[in-house]
Amino acid sequence: MAASSAMEVADIVVVALYFVLVLAIGFLAMWKANRSTVSGYFLAGRSMNWAAVGASLFVSNIGSEHFIGLAGSGAASGFGVAAWEFNALLLLQLLGWLFIPVYILSGVYTMPEYLAKRFGGQRLKVYLATLSLVLYIFTKLSVNLYTGALFIQESLGWNLYLSIILLIGMTAILTVTGGLVAVIYTDVIQAILMIGGALTLTGISLYEVGGLEGVRTKYMLATPNITSIMLSYPNLTYSNRCLSHVDPKPAALKILRGPTDPDLPWPGFLLGQTPASLWYWCADQVIVQRVLAAKNISHVKASTIMAGFLKILPMFIIVIPGMIARIFFADDLICISPEHCMEVCGSPAGCSNIAYPRLVMSVMPTGLRGLMLAVMIAALMSDLDSIFNSASTIFTLDIYKMLRKQSTSRELLIVGRVTVVFLVVISIAWVPVIIEMQGGQMFYYTQEVCNYLSPPIAAMFLLAVLWYRCNETGAFWGAVTGFVLGIIRLTLAFIYREPHCDQPDNRPSFIKDVHFMYVAAILFWVSALVTVIVSLLTPPPAKEQIKMTTLWGLRNRKKLKPEQMVDLKDTSNALKPLNPPQCNGNANLNGHVALSDTSVTVSQNGLPKQEVDCYGDAGNSKCLQAINWFCGMKVDSASTQVQSPQDHEKMVEELLYESPRMKIILNLALVVICGIGIFLFVYFTL
Repeated sequence: MAASSAMEVADIVVVALYFVLVLAIGFLAMWKANRSTVSGYFLAGRSMNWAAVGASLFVSNIGSEHFIGLAGSGAASGFGVAAWEFNALLLLQLLGWLFIPVYILSGVYTMPEYLAKRFGGQRLKVYLATLSLVLYIFTKLSVNLYTGALFIQESLGWNLYLSIILLIGMTAILTVTGGLVAVIYTDVIQAILMIGGALTLTGISLYEVGGLEGVRTKYMLATPNITSIMLSYPNLTYSNRCLSHVDPKPAALKILRGPTDPDLPWPGFLLGQTPASLWYWCADQVIVQRVLAAKNISHVKASTIMAGFLKILPMFIIVIPGMIARIFFADDLICISPEHCMEVCGSPAGCSNIAYPRLVMSVMPTGLRGLMLAVMIAALMSDLDSIFNSASTIFTLDIYKMLRKQSTSRELLIVGRVTVVFLVVISIAWVPVIIEMQGGQMFYYTQEVCNYLSPPIAAMFLLAVLWYRCNETGAFWGAVTGFVLGIIRLTLAFIYREPHCDQPDNRPSFIKDVHFMYVAAILFWVSALVTVIVSLLTPPPAKEQIKMTTLWGLRNRKKLKPEQMVDLKDTSNALKPLNPPQCNGNANLNGHVALSDTSVTVSQNGLPKQEVDCYGDAGNSKCLQAINWFCGMKVDSASTQVQSPQDHEKMVEELLYESPRMKIILNLALVVICGIGIFLFVYFTL
């Protein structure tokens, strides 16, 4: 089957309508959202229902790199890559039932903030904040932009730089102006569009190939026609070494495979990949921030169950279409030499990453091709806005606020928005590097990089939540040990790159023969062991540190009096008591101040009680007022109250309350979704 021509006018119209729809929904959310407070901007005021959060969880994870990477890995190695999606189905429930209740109890906005509350001190907080930002910028952003550009190039032939700048700019506008509310509402629209378009492609391509049984049968026969390739490229050369890799892998129709499988060894997946994935699904800011925006714990659990059901879809709407693409385009996707790859897709490492866009352009009729381009743009934008919002949250609340302890709420909101703009600039500057990135199996590449850095973080969070005896010294040295070992292995992996198929593999055995999942297992268990040993050899943490930050504290919270509860806010920002509250200007306590652009925090008994907004009306400039409205900066907001321990306890009880009837329903749904996840593993492995 040959790929069709480029997009037609009807396709471009569909894409344009998509842009209009997303902008309209985003600005509507911006209009109604409370964007003038830290909670409103970064956590959507904890006002989201389970359906919105569940949809946002799904599309925040399924970005353009999934459509390109999962489909490409499906074309290259079969069902195996779907194991990450079924694993996520189960880990999402661990997030909703174990981790989020503890995060709610501790009253945090970010994951570095949780570490600071759990262990005290700043070094773990700075470590996680810095590492998260680095991972966001140089893996998530770069891979998303590369894969999005690849699809646009295949479908439209547009200038890559102009297209990427347009997409980043549009995404940043929604994130800067609307905060998490706009991000979540646009994610809901993008989820509907993404699932509808992808299901359409799956249905058409399955019909063309003869159903799921047709996929199973024809995939194992999908090898490139060497004679046809040589006729198309007369000057091409190839080696017998490359030809030995062109046949489908014997275990391609299984998810979990033997211990020595080069793609997905089952012991490495269970002992290494699963703990590494624990960081992403239970302690990564992008995921956790969405769930913290839910109204209460019932909505939290319902959202993770909904997202779990949605995680079944990638196997059928991404992986299987990638396998079908191999059936249709084996001569293009399965290269017989690096020169062949360069001719087809411009990358000597492989061409499997063009599987999904090539299938779209071949089987989708006019109009629906535009829909699929809109799907890819939706996937790209949903991932980018999630990264922008979460990265700005971490930088603003964990790094900037630490460096400038007396920063006001207005200042934090401005810094959060400026951070997004800064990320946009970095993303655009990174485009030339992304375009030069080699192809290969993009999804496995990103997983490998993360598996060298995330296991120590996963071990630290798991022990922090479950084991109240874990202290700051143990957590720090466990994290440092795992980080150093991971960086060494990552450096060696970049030094000893896998050679092209026509070259001998002279890499050391510990690089060539040890799968990255086994390395992840070693990093996780070594980090956990060091943490446990050092914690037992050093003094235990103070009770004030574990009362609101551990599972023990969650279970025993009813026994604690309000005055025993550790305060929600960092009291280091509190000033000495002032009576009456004053600003650096002519203030009145109705919120209107003539000359000041600062605020004061009034303290009683060492606890922050009231923050008085002192930035005033900043003059009568219509232009400035318009900018303030556009960015959600209310110039006449009344003074805001900061919660006392009693207020925080009441809020926590409201957020964690579940009616008996709802608890039964959610627990039954938990059993069902976990049963489905285990069944899918077994069904696609046997």
